[in-house]
Amino acid sequence: MTAGLDSARQTILDAALALGEQQGWDAVQLHEVAQRVGMTLAEIRRHFEHKDAFTEAWFDRADAALLAMPQTPGWAELTPRQRLRAAIAAWLAALAPHRRITSVMLRYKFQPEHVHLQVMGVMRISRTVQWIRDVALLPEVSWRREVGEAVLTSIYLATFARWLADDSPGAEKALALLDWLLGAAERAALRIGS
Repeated sequence: MTAGLDSARQTILDAALALGEQQGWDAVQLHEVAQRVGMTLAEIRRHFEHKDAFTEAWFDRADAALLAMPQTPGWAELTPRQRLRAAIAAWLAALAPHRRITSVMLRYKFQPEHVHLQVMGVMRISRTVQWIRDVALLPEVSWRREVGEAVLTSIYLATFARWLADDSPGAEKALALLDWLLGAAERAALRIGS
């Protein structure tokens, strides 16, 4: 994808999110997004084939924030627990400007008639957890990796669910839960390893 197309895609996504903040995500129509950015519907379709593609692009943006973490000075010297915490916190922080819309997007995906979106959601969760593992430089292989992925997925989902409803400044409650869950997982791993 060229830089121009990526820039246009980000501009369209920002316009859709701004409309969602103004009138509610359910009310956002593709023709309104097109009008806001001065494009035709055909041009919008080149970047977003349907409204749910905005949701995927929004989560892609969070994944991009997560993937930028290894460029942080001293990243490799942090403990795995510190890297996991920072990675998940960066992912959540990227979504923070539109937390309410994020919640509405997810409710839409979980409507009973949207089974296809739910299947895609499971794939999205798996992909993001894999990125978190790689960004955190986790070394496990074989059955330890499988167990670690299951535990990390649970930690990620529990933290994300808490974050969606967290009204504390800076999502302190969700981050406190993340710290507690990571600590519990670390203690359990040490017991298993000893």
